[in-house]
Amino acid sequence: MPQLIPAPWFFILLSFWLILILFAPKKILSYILPNDPTTKHFKTTYQNWAWPWQ
Repeated sequence: MPQLIPAPWFFILLSFWLILILFAPKKILSYILPNDPTTKHFKTTYQNWAWPWQ
C-alpha cells in the first residue's frame, strides 16, 4: 500500500480550519445577536370593527 504524502492534505485541512475559525463566528453571532433594527410595527390585539349588517 503506497504512502500518502501528508503535506498537501495538511495544507487543505489547515486552510479549511482557518476558514471555519474566521468566518463561522461572524455568521453565528449575526444569527444570535442580529444588529438590524426591527422595522415591523406590532399591531395591538384590540382592533375597532363594526358588524357587517349595520
